[in-house]
Amino acid sequence: MKIIKKVPNIDFMGLRKVGYRLSLFLIILSIFSFFFKGKDSLGIDFTGGGLLNIYFSKPVPIEEVRKLIKETNVEASIQSYESNRGFIIRTRSEFIAKIREKIKKAFKEYSPDVREERSIGPVVGKLLRKQATLAVIFALAGMLFYLGWRFEWIFGTSAVLTLFHDVIITVGMCILAGRKLSVPLIAAFLTIVGYSVNDTIVVFDRIRENLKLMRGEPFERIINASINQTLSRTLLTSLTTLLAVLSLYFLGSATIKDFSFAIAVGIVIGTYSSIFIASPLVLAWRKEKRKKRK
Repeated sequence: MKIIKKVPNIDFMGLRKVGYRLSLFLIILSIFSFFFKGKDSLGIDFTGGGLLNIYFSKPVPIEEVRKLIKETNVEASIQSYESNRGFIIRTRSEFIAKIREKIKKAFKEYSPDVREERSIGPVVGKLLRKQATLAVIFALAGMLFYLGWRFEWIFGTSAVLTLFHDVIITVGMCILAGRKLSVPLIAAFLTIVGYSVNDTIVVFDRIRENLKLMRGEPFERIINASINQTLSRTLLTSLTTLLAVLSLYFLGSATIKDFSFAIAVGIVIGTYSSIFIASPLVLAWRKEKRKKRK
């Protein structure tokens, strides 16, 4: 099955500067969003605190929930879902039980159902933050060594730089969308690393084949031919995966919305970067290497 029946002849390398500018803009925006929000961008998994996910049989005005929590003299963030039938409340661990009982008593006729309740101490949150960072670093390092062994080191380095690009932008988009960084989101970022590098490997593998089949041709032309030849497969894989993830986002429960949102953003960014970032980096390295030889 193919989306594009005839192999196109698009000059992707001619558009690489446009890709560089777009990526630079998104990376700056992502870094700015992270530093602007600071600790507010971190969920309770990393900062410590309590979370209460409560669901009602019919919609409850969010203003009434806010008013009730305000009356308890507790600072909390409230996130509604499914048209105000469910609420995710984040606050200090010691206040969770108090808020739960208040809500169950005040909205008894709405049949409140506690779907999730958890507390994480600040020490555990710090440990999880450290482990999450190490997990991403080790995943990227593993990719670098594998691709360096499978292809050439420049291919491995380009792929890992592209993965950094994908993760940074996805994190930034999640923060801009008001998502809190949590353990499920870290799992999503690691999934994106694996998914994105798969697209990149397909293109790199075709470049390696075409280096033999198109011997004597300019390297830029070989890269363009390789991307065009794998474009139908790339788009088909990305679109089918994206449809499945969007179904999870729109039809799934609130607990997996952050995860599915991050995966959806990562698929789009990963598909774009495998075409406009990874291969152009290899081309730039080849050109620089030839200049030094001269």
